[in-house]
Amino acid sequence: MTQKNLTITYHEFESENDLSSDEGKLLKEARNALENAYAPYSNFYVGAALIDEDGNTFIGSNMENASYPLCICAEGALLTAYNSSGSKAPITHVAITARSSSHDLSHPVAPCGACRQMLSEFEVKQGKQIKLILHGSSGPVCVLDSVKDILPLGFSGSDL
Repeated sequence: MTQKNLTITYHEFESENDLSSDEGKLLKEARNALENAYAPYSNFYVGAALIDEDGNTFIGSNMENASYPLCICAEGALLTAYNSSGSKAPITHVAITARSSSHDLSHPVAPCGACRQMLSEFEVKQGKQIKLILHGSSGPVCVLDSVKDILPLGFSGSDL
């Protein structure tokens, strides 16, 4: 047996004010999208925004349903909006933020497993890394250089 380790490197910024101007603007777009979230059951609101190489910005927010399997995550709504637009420009950044009515999210919030897989699909498809900007409702901001950093042993079409 051989033991191996997986490590990731990410950048943590004390606040969104420490981000680059463009990354800060994208996080604000995600926060604006969060206001459109429909979360009457969990009271957990998520907003996401992306920018592509042509400078186009897209947003998405979560949408709950009393039948929980029918819920749509913000990241899924975001990628659907991007894909439906017909944009062929590679995605450069995705910002995700969340808010809870029951407690302060003072740490970066990462995508669920299914959304990590969907983001990975787009990164593999375009052959370029997608930078992730993750934030809660307060506290530090986490910036990762690639979706692979949150899905290191990902499944892709090459596995089929």
